[in-house]
Amino acid sequence: MPYWYYDKKDLQNTPSFRDGIPTETENRYRKEGARFIIDTGSKMDLGYNTVATGVVYFHRFYMFHSFKTFPRYITACCCLFLAGKVEETPKKCKDIIKVAKSLLTEQKFSTFGEDPKEEVMTLERILLQTIKFDLQVEHPYGYLLKYAKCLKGDKARLQKMVQMAWTFVNDSLCTTLCLQWEPEVIAVALMFLAGKLSKFEVVDWNGRNSKHTAWWDMFVEDITTELLEDICHQVLDLYSPQTQPSGVDSPPQSTPPAKPPKNEKKPSVTPPTSASPVAVTKPPVTPIKNGADPEPKIDMRFTYPGYSTIPYPVYTAPPPIPARLPIPAGIPPLGYPDPPPVPPTRFPSVNVPPPNYFPPLGARPLPPRGPLPPAPLPPRAYFPPP
Repeated sequence: MPYWYYDKKDLQNTPSFRDGIPTETENRYRKEGARFIIDTGSKMDLGYNTVATGVVYFHRFYMFHSFKTFPRYITACCCLFLAGKVEETPKKCKDIIKVAKSLLTEQKFSTFGEDPKEEVMTLERILLQTIKFDLQVEHPYGYLLKYAKCLKGDKARLQKMVQMAWTFVNDSLCTTLCLQWEPEVIAVALMFLAGKLSKFEVVDWNGRNSKHTAWWDMFVEDITTELLEDICHQVLDLYSPQTQPSGVDSPPQSTPPAKPPKNEKKPSVTPPTSASPVAVTKPPVTPIKNGADPEPKIDMRFTYPGYSTIPYPVYTAPPPIPARLPIPAGIPPLGYPDPPPVPPTRFPSVNVPPPNYFPPLGARPLPPRGPLPPAPLPPRAYFPPP
């Protein structure tokens, strides 16, 4: 199976970065795509596992492709559509597109093209090949509950800490933590962050021994405080105010679709050479309606290049065949000799039965039928003794 964890150097050398998109802009696109998946899944009543799986697909996809080639909102819908089938909570593609249209602006939804369903279904095949059909994804939610059951302390404060850590896990989907660390490490780090913010210090836990210096040593080995703090800072950076960069909302497509030609005929007018320019009036042009419509707009972003038009050869009809072909003179007709006579039979047939033949037996006669037996007498009446 593929290894889906990268270091920070690989995360800064993505296909989007090599395509001219700055790292800050790419992180913003990842955050917007993940937040869109979370909002769409919440509006469609999808479970947290389905939403988290879709976000992980989204982050893994853009480790191999650029945001310029595949718009983030189409990819987000495709990831959520595939995650619903993997987590056994399927939703129809048209329903996901309908919710996406209600959440996005008209400008953002215009990236879906003329046929949004076909865009999502085509991209699903590309997504499956990109993630190498590795569909099962683990999330920190299960480890979060597992670790919380082993901790000792005030139940109310412990429940508050776990609830805060659960919220941090949801928000961590907008970062690239799922591409850096395993879900066990993320669960430990975010419980550590929730304990610091809620001022709840874990002093005892089930299964503690002398080798454990902290509660997470029982679950994850060789994890340092510096590593936990680095993960916590990546999550806390989400809550810091960020200025939106000016410019277009979506990156330009690398191969924009060709626009159909306009049926406009501009007259060629040569201006006079005098010093005072003369106003030239443009003659009205009446379009000729000859039934030729402009070519339809075809979006070639997720389709293969078309084949060139092959000129077909022109065939001419052969000359008509006569009703009867003429027979050339001088050729005698074919003659066939008579068949040879049938040889006489060597052994004539004799009407004699074979030695193993036995004549059929005759029908057995029925036994003589006698008179019918008398009918039984009716029962006599019973009179009890006096």
